Amino acid sequence: MNRVKQLVYAQNVYSQGFTGKNIRISVLDTGVFLHRDLRGNVIRFLDFVSGKKSAYDDNGHGTHVAGIICANGKMKGMAPQAELISLKVLDREGGGETGRVLHALQWVEKNFRQYRIRILNFSVGFLPGAGNDEQRQIMEMLEHLWDLGIAVVTAAGNNGPGQGTITVPGISRKVITVGASDDATPGRNMPKGYSGRGPTECCVVKPEILAPGSGILSLDNRGSHYVRKSGTSMATPVVCGALALALQKNPSLRPEELKLKLYESAEDLGENTMSWGMLHVDNLLRLV
Repeated sequence: MNRVKQLVYAQNVYSQGFTGKNIRISVLDTGVFLHRDLRGNVIRFLDFVSGKKSAYDDNGHGTHVAGIICANGKMKGMAPQAELISLKVLDREGGGETGRVLHALQWVEKNFRQYRIRILNFSVGFLPGAGNDEQRQIMEMLEHLWDLGIAVVTAAGNNGPGQGTITVPGISRKVITVGASDDATPGRNMPKGYSGRGPTECCVVKPEILAPGSGILSLDNRGSHYVRKSGTSMATPVVCGALALALQKNPSLRPEELKLKLYESAEDLGENTMSWGMLHVDNLLRLV
């Protein structure tokens, strides 16, 4: 994560005291393992797959994402004092049912004020086999949560490099969609240029923002180990952590204001990226 922080220009924010403290993020994923670097950050766990009460992650994807956001031990995530609400909607294989995702999003809608949820991390593309109606329901719910004041951050998906390869719900004009800045040199088992690219039917720049996603070292779901994973799923929590830092500095910011600040602070990488550019955390914190 030290390498990632350098790449997104987060050199100065931590010395200024910004850690994501008091900012709560909901993560819809495969659950979370209470790794020693994460135990103090997870304040609520709900299992929409098997109904278990204790936190677990039988896949590892969700724990890896959580570590990138807010690990606070030997490894430190982007916002090490942010707090997580982990909603398990994907099973051991990383698959799931649209109904489970909708139920989890409905829980967020009902409880976001009580739990003071400011950010929602949706690091998974749309579930295989989902019909158009199900896709529409997910998109509408995420946009509704955005309108309620939750900054929804989604992955661009790993179907690149062709045009029009961003996965649902990343095509939504409201949410913040994140691509991988380093997909030209992917990690193991990922094709070159994997990050999803626009254009989309909504005729806005997608993905809006890029962050490192290849070979990211984060928490494993076994013991006290660490593991490397690659994909836009790993780039998305980098941006979520940065937004938590921004909200700690200025808690009054609404999602659309955060999105504008991301745009204004991004490092321009040239026209070929088809995005605003690279996440620049120091610039973002200066602007908010």
